[in-house]
Amino acid sequence: MPSQGTIGDRVRGLRLSRRMSQAQLAGPDLSDSYVSLIESGKRTPTPVVARLLAERLGCTTEFLLHGIEPRQRIDTELGLRHAELELQHGDPSVAAERFGEIVKVAGEENAMLAAHARLGRARSLEAQGRIGAAVEAFERLRREAAAHPERLADLPLTVALSRCYQRAGDTLRARDLAAHALTQVNHLALTQGEIAVELAAALVETEVGSAQSPGLSYVRHILAVNGVPAAVNRTLEIHSLWEASVAAAQGEDSALAVRLADDAIATGRPARMAFRLAGIALDWARLAVSLDQASREAACELATAASGVYAGFTEKAREHAGSLVVLARLRLADGDSDGAADLAGSALDTLAGRSGPVSATAHLVRAEAALARGTAARKAEVTLDIARDLLNDLRTERSHPDREIARVWRELGDLYGRVGAGEGQTGAYRRALEAAGVRDAVVGMTVDSALAR
Repeated sequence: MPSQGTIGDRVRGLRLSRRMSQAQLAGPDLSDSYVSLIESGKRTPTPVVARLLAERLGCTTEFLLHGIEPRQRIDTELGLRHAELELQHGDPSVAAERFGEIVKVAGEENAMLAAHARLGRARSLEAQGRIGAAVEAFERLRREAAAHPERLADLPLTVALSRCYQRAGDTLRARDLAAHALTQVNHLALTQGEIAVELAAALVETEVGSAQSPGLSYVRHILAVNGVPAAVNRTLEIHSLWEASVAAAQGEDSALAVRLADDAIATGRPARMAFRLAGIALDWARLAVSLDQASREAACELATAASGVYAGFTEKAREHAGSLVVLARLRLADGDSDGAADLAGSALDTLAGRSGPVSATAHLVRAEAALARGTAARKAEVTLDIARDLLNDLRTERSHPDREIARVWRELGDLYGRVGAGEGQTGAYRRALEAAGVRDAVVGMTVDSALAR
């Protein structure tokens, strides 16, 4: 286990256990007063001095500086990598537990390792949907980053908090954090890599107003620079490397285990980036539906590329269906109601009977396409009723606010209004408010669609 205390505590403890005086430890190379300053914490030994002291005290330099032996440190590093693999390709709840165990093992003497483990745990909480706990963890880390910038960088934490606050419904806080991060990123001229892509994802969710706003301009620039790269499904290779790393660790070959784990993480990175950029492209395409034709054409290319990314991964069926719905909306905006209806049908086929907001939205698109073709309002209303039933099923499963479901209810209310179903319209708008976390709407009141937006 790691030694408690500071470097000075370890030097003093080892010196006393070996019944050495400060002068004996100093020897001919150092002064006893300098040793005293190190033990009192007033001086930090240089790497050369640390090696010299470690030799005289009969320990490793690693232990003297960090309170942990080399084998313990590499095992902790391996634990971090296996927890990361669990987060990216396994179970986020298991990842959170493993990161938590590393925090306990690393301790305060190994502040860098402990900080990285706490960051991993915060990300795992977010991946589980435990947004409140994730916000609390990220906020603590951000305070630590302000006090100890050598341990943690503030910028990724700011981006993560913006994303979490947006999902928690605190749009103003999310927008402020994203704007702060954008200022930093612009100063660095950063347009590639995970931080830039994560910020673009946060901005496209939090920005409102003109497509020429600084945030959305940055999103467009990120998409122009990075595009939506193709992704190869290398899941089997990742798990094979992961299993080999575990086997190497069990054989006490920690160095090889770390190398294999690094290979597994690196193998999965291109697909993770492609998924993130595909999500940004789809969010941008949703905004572009209401823009000019040139913008819609560019958005259609991006959405098509995003759809191709998801199509290669069976576990991304929901995202693939969502991309088809976005493409259907773009077709509707261009007046191609038949093409929109076909794409919405393909989305439902992709979902294979699974319920959710995407399937409900696909039915809304089919109803809107029918209205555009001049179908009788009553026939379109039947399709809207199917969407309503799907959303009602979700209402019993989710008790927390959900912006996506609120948006679909609001769109359902808009379409009920178009077919003249006033009762359905009022009920849908009320459900939109409830899904957004507003549950005190007066029974019987007529809700304007703008309130649910």
